[in-house]
Amino acid sequence: MGDATSTLNQRIAERVRELRGAHALSLDALAAKTGVSRSMISVIERGESSPTAAVLDKLAAGLGVPLASLFDAPSADAMKPVGPVARREDQPEWEDPASGYRRRNVSPAGVPQPMQIVEVCFPAGRRVAFEAAVREMRVYQQVWVLEGAMEITVGDESHRLRQGDCLAMQLDSSTMFHNPTRRAARYAVVTVCEPPARKR
Repeated sequence: MGDATSTLNQRIAERVRELRGAHALSLDALAAKTGVSRSMISVIERGESSPTAAVLDKLAAGLGVPLASLFDAPSADAMKPVGPVARREDQPEWEDPASGYRRRNVSPAGVPQPMQIVEVCFPAGRRVAFEAAVREMRVYQQVWVLEGAMEITVGDESHRLRQGDCLAMQLDSSTMFHNPTRRAARYAVVTVCEPPARKR
């Protein structure tokens, strides 16, 4: 998975640089906005780091996009003709170096729709925590457990989900994903972003 990881890290690097440029943010400004150090952002933008999911989520929030968008191809590649179908072999996969959980962007890239679907394989006994982040848009998620079980904590409320269960939540507080069992879990995440209301 080494070459694939290196390629995806390069894609993340280009996306972060591109989105930071689109927002006219300096490294220092993005660092102040996200709580991620300037040096860490610089290393990520050079493709020299395998950032954790928690770090990428902070950057995504600061750049005004959902986490899955950081795995999209840069705009130059996105301008190439795409169809409404994302073939399995073309769906980018990424592994969190901290927890080992693997996520795959299922949705076709470059299709102008407000939802994104991600499939996650979560190792037994592992957990991932995301801090509450200030987001420019409302981000809604539904987590549908396909295999195994997960415990998801949203703010102060914990939910134990078994196969077939689905949890709806808004990303406006801290969240914790934990697999408390001895077998891997697999679930789908559907994310919808609602742009902020325009000021009159």
